[in-house]
Amino acid sequence: MEKRLQGKAVLVTGAALGFGAGIARALGRAGARVLATDVNDANLARSVADMKSDGSDVVSLHLDAADLKAFQSAVNQVVSKHGRIDAIVHAGVIMPLQAWEDTPEEQWWREMRVSFGGYMNGARAAWEAMKRQGGGHIIGIASGSSFRGYKNEVVYCAGKHAIEGFIKALALEAVPYKISLNAVGPGKRIKPTALGWDQIQRTPPAVRDQWFDAAELGKAFVWLISQPPGKYTGLRFDAGPIYDTITKEGWDFKFAPEKVSTLPEDVKYRMNWHANYDKVNG
Repeated sequence: MEKRLQGKAVLVTGAALGFGAGIARALGRAGARVLATDVNDANLARSVADMKSDGSDVVSLHLDAADLKAFQSAVNQVVSKHGRIDAIVHAGVIMPLQAWEDTPEEQWWREMRVSFGGYMNGARAAWEAMKRQGGGHIIGIASGSSFRGYKNEVVYCAGKHAIEGFIKALALEAVPYKISLNAVGPGKRIKPTALGWDQIQRTPPAVRDQWFDAAELGKAFVWLISQPPGKYTGLRFDAGPIYDTITKEGWDFKFAPEKVSTLPEDVKYRMNWHANYDKVNG
């Protein structure tokens, strides 16, 4: 892969498995210096070993994204080592798949603290460093649950919806600092979030073959982080369309909503809202 992120320092949560692992691997292949984090040390070690086999510059760290102090310490580690932090990708999430009436209070708040809270913690932890350096990217993971509801995913859906609202609002406040707030969904079929390595290995090959390579979809994150901070803030993208566009037109394609999202009308609406916010709400 073209080294579009050479020298950039990034932190990825949820990097032990699935989409998060694929994103971290893509960023490393693109030349980024990656701090890969997760709470599952064994799975994280496996993911980091794959990245090192690519020749990537990667360090692993046990991190509970729900812990603001721990998140701040992780960001400080990146800044201390590299002098900056160019991007945070928050892919950490909990998805137990159970009915709302069977979900105890401590579990639903734990889910929210990891998914939504983790994104807020990342933004707060990196905020001052990104202001000082003139910008950065804070990216969350979107999905169909960001704008739809699903049975047995009530809290998961709530967390994804919350991230979208947070991004829409904070992006407006971040404009003077050129800090980009975004969410990116897969846009193609990937491994279900709830499946661990053992379950993956028990899944029939015919089913696994239908899952798109998460590291290839990670190229969408490479493209976004390589954009000037602040350029596309407040928008929700999808990795599938971006991957397809890069494949057809190359990395420096001419931007259009339909090339970067499965919901181009949403992109247009958000761009218009941002462009006219002060005029309408001033």
